[in-house]
Amino acid sequence: MKKNIFSIILVLAFSFVSFAQEKNLKNIKQLTFGGDNAEAYFSPNGKNLTLQITNPQFGIQCDQIYMLDLQKENHSPEDLQLISTGLGRTTCSFFMPDGKHILYASTHEGGHACPAPPKSTDGKYLWAIYPEFDIYVADLNGKVVKQLTNTPGYDAEAVVSPDGEKIVFTSTRSGDLELWIMDIDGSNLKQLTDGLGYDGGAFFSHDSKKLVFRSSRPKTEEAIAEYKDLLSKNLVAPTEMEIYTINIDGTNLKQVTHLGKANWAPYFHPSDKKIIFSSNHHSTRGYDFQLFMIDEDGKNLRQITWESEFNAFPMFSPDGKKLVFSSNRQQSKPRETNVFIADWVDTDEKEVINDANLKGHIKYLASDELEGRLTGSIGEEKAANYIATEFRKLGLKPYDKSYTQKFNYKVRLNPHDSTSVKDNHGMNVIGVLDNKAKKTIVIGAHYDHLGRNEHHHSTKPNSEGEIHNGADDNASGVSGVLELARILVQNKTKEKVNYVFALFSGEEDGLIGSKFMAETLKDKFPNVVAMINMDMIGRLNDNKALVVGGVGTSPVFEKIIEKNKPAGFNVTLENTGIGPSDHTSFYLKDIPVLFFFTGTHMDYHKPSDDEDKINYYGVRAIVDYIFRVTNEISNTTEIPFTKTKVEAGKKVPTYKVTLGIMPDYTDYGDGLHIDGVTDDRPAAKAGILSGDVLTQIGDCKIKEVYSYMDCLSKLKVGDEREVTVIRKGEELKLKVIF
Repeated sequence: MKKNIFSIILVLAFSFVSFAQEKNLKNIKQLTFGGDNAEAYFSPNGKNLTLQITNPQFGIQCDQIYMLDLQKENHSPEDLQLISTGLGRTTCSFFMPDGKHILYASTHEGGHACPAPPKSTDGKYLWAIYPEFDIYVADLNGKVVKQLTNTPGYDAEAVVSPDGEKIVFTSTRSGDLELWIMDIDGSNLKQLTDGLGYDGGAFFSHDSKKLVFRSSRPKTEEAIAEYKDLLSKNLVAPTEMEIYTINIDGTNLKQVTHLGKANWAPYFHPSDKKIIFSSNHHSTRGYDFQLFMIDEDGKNLRQITWESEFNAFPMFSPDGKKLVFSSNRQQSKPRETNVFIADWVDTDEKEVINDANLKGHIKYLASDELEGRLTGSIGEEKAANYIATEFRKLGLKPYDKSYTQKFNYKVRLNPHDSTSVKDNHGMNVIGVLDNKAKKTIVIGAHYDHLGRNEHHHSTKPNSEGEIHNGADDNASGVSGVLELARILVQNKTKEKVNYVFALFSGEEDGLIGSKFMAETLKDKFPNVVAMINMDMIGRLNDNKALVVGGVGTSPVFEKIIEKNKPAGFNVTLENTGIGPSDHTSFYLKDIPVLFFFTGTHMDYHKPSDDEDKINYYGVRAIVDYIFRVTNEISNTTEIPFTKTKVEAGKKVPTYKVTLGIMPDYTDYGDGLHIDGVTDDRPAAKAGILSGDVLTQIGDCKIKEVYSYMDCLSKLKVGDEREVTVIRKGEELKLKVIF
């Protein structure tokens, strides 16, 4: 029911303005003002910070170490106390166990001037690995009392174990950037890592038994050659790093993240079971680092910061009650980074999206055992029983006398034959979380699919008898509903609304089940303030394109959707409340609706829509997004309903020709992005490929899906035009016969 979605709706460009939704951080307070302030770490008693500062305005030409007293109520630049020599460049300070001395690396023995920063010849971001860096111990007056390393090459990034017995640091003394550990006095030196790549930024667990660190670990011949070449020049390109853990004796090396891009600045949560870190893995455009948290086993990733484009260097206070981090939020000048401190509020663990739950639901619902979940089939009944069992486990109340709501309807088996009509039946599965509230929110998805193509909705020719498992369409949405039901039942909060969790059947035959439920909904729940529909949320693409429909059905929705957007997502807004999915049935009953959809693809309505193609990172992020949106709606006093125009002021053109592509419906502004190309159709015959960006047909320019349809409307069968596409940054012109 989704393939013609954009022939009846208007795509509105999303405003990419970040808003804070930082529930783990309370009472955020800015500690520094101006310049580049970073790597702030607590003293053992939690009363002071060390940090490194560059601020030419105050004569600090390159990083020097300063101390800040946290016991003051308000802070100013005058509160910062220099505790390094003021010579050369320093990095990575850390308090010694007595709280009266600090550990840091410095180049001052190699020269009093600031060493030259690295220069990139090909535009890559580079870090300098200054060979003059050695590790020193100094008192809080800046007097160096001991030099711990004096081996040629880079020795830096040193930190002390919480038990005060060990120091870990990064060194090139073996010929590569490896982790080394030594006793607090510098004795008993031991190499911990030996894999090729930059191993650095290590911190101890709170029990002092493990380390968490970042590592580049190049794999391909090209990446290895580049790494070695840069290292020979005392440089690294820190653009591909993952988070690892290792025991302090060098055993049990484990890779925690597999996210891609730069994952760095890790620190153990006070429980030692989770890790907070900075990452740009989510970013599809430009520079964007946010703090994330992940379980030590690499599961249950969640976003911590939303504000600004740089958040890094997180560290928990010794008592675990505060988090200090660096950020460019509230900057007064471009490229300014300041240090912030906040009260840390642990997430209600029941509110963490559970990866295993999502996968388990989709895997079962999209299995061959259910034979495609055709409405009225045994497979549909099995799926309904599965959903009802989940509701029963959670203790949800039945919507009526049971969880199932049965309905009858007529289905036409051949759209071109008015006599091919037969009686059919189906059942919705509905559970209720009754919070004794005056307001109600419906969270829904359809669980039916095409079965073995008995009702002839498949997009694959001659596919009768083949199982259409519908993993994305719409086992993905069902998994989201079930996981949100679990969270809202099990969390510690009693929300200010009742929740109705509705799984519909008959959607593929014309929204039959949702229409049936919508007829009686207001009799049972007179004040339904919103219906949230998840239909096909399982195939988030590399551009992280997500469509959110129904935004115009209430004047409060756009701000809520904008505020809670996951980092890196390219969200396209639809105003209209009408579309080819179940939210339409509720919109027509004057209920505000929201519709979440990751777009169509080459497996849409085909037997190939299987579980192994699901993007679970995307499902998790979208379900978490919907949870935040739902929370905000529940706490909003008024959710007025607004009627929307289907065409939203723009007439959709009609056209008689096809190109044979699967478009990405997100409005990127640079053309129509092509998600797929159908075999033996005009685009494929002309050499157009998936991933191309269509910019022009003849002299008709294309910016998004509507201008594409407008260009098609001007053509007739047999017309030949030169079509312009962008492929990997290069413009190509291809001849197409329509």
